[in-house]
Amino acid sequence: MNTWDERFKTAEYVYGEQPNAFIENYVDYLKGYVNVAAYAEGEGRNAAFLASNGHAVTAFDYAKSGLEKTAQLAKKHCVTVNTQLIDLLQDELPIEKFDAAVMVFGHFPVEQQYAVFKRIVHSVKPGGRIMMELYSTYQLPYATGGPQNVNLLYNPISVLTWCQPYKIIHFFTGEQIRNEGSLHTGLAHTIQFIIEKD
Repeated sequence: MNTWDERFKTAEYVYGEQPNAFIENYVDYLKGYVNVAAYAEGEGRNAAFLASNGHAVTAFDYAKSGLEKTAQLAKKHCVTVNTQLIDLLQDELPIEKFDAAVMVFGHFPVEQQYAVFKRIVHSVKPGGRIMMELYSTYQLPYATGGPQNVNLLYNPISVLTWCQPYKIIHFFTGEQIRNEGSLHTGLAHTIQFIIEKD
């Protein structure tokens, strides 16, 4: 049992049932990328949405309760989402298996963030795409969601540097409105990117 397992043990979807707005608004960039991994997927809102858009989705999370809710949400949408219980900090990920990968607000200690990013990139085939939205280090004073610990937030310059070896299709950092369940409410400071592997 971990903190996230406890958090998701509710009937309510604490981050809501609708997809993250960035994923929803930019889903066309995944057109033709059939096999998609959704990392740190929580309760499955993005995975169910992507499956509803015709993708074959595997949701990865280390909260068993979150994955159970993912399966329930997929059933509600009359789609199938594969689920895998995995710790992104410790467990091995598939290598060059997926056409694309997404991660929304995956929180990891700053010293491990790049390693997680690299492993997610490695899980995607050459020519594949990776989409993420993350809370930036400027998010703390907004107090509208995300960890109240700067060590678990992302530095925009660092993230841009990680993306530079790849084709950058989209990169943004700044204010966004995020109303996602009871825990993400209002104006936030995020980082978004879409990159493509060579």
